[in-house]
Amino acid sequence: MLATPLAADSLIVMAPDEQQFLKILGTRIAKLRKEQGLSQQSVADKLGIAQQSYAHYEVGRVRMPLWMLPQIAQLFGVSTDELIGESTKPGKRGPASRLQQQIERLSSLPQAKQRLVMEMLEGVLQANR
Repeated sequence: MLATPLAADSLIVMAPDEQQFLKILGTRIAKLRKEQGLSQQSVADKLGIAQQSYAHYEVGRVRMPLWMLPQIAQLFGVSTDELIGESTKPGKRGPASRLQQQIERLSSLPQAKQRLVMEMLEGVLQANR
């Protein structure tokens, strides 16, 4: 088991399977960052954390706070499922397509507006058959 520093005097002990998960997650995050041409410093700045802390997350040395996962996913344009490796969809990696981003925005609209957009979309699709 790996012990990681929590504070000056305390340690957190991680089980081997957790260590492996954190390393894989860190590798995935590092790959996304590099694909987008970002530095560790720029990502750390956007997350409001120190670059050294971010670097530890990328190598899986330290657990990242759970609240940070959605922020990292949004920053790289992927879902949190994709970020943690739970994506069941085959396809390209990287930022979400414009269509996918619009679908996600649509899902945050009130139900009445969602129905309106769906009806408009259905009309356009039927007209182009």
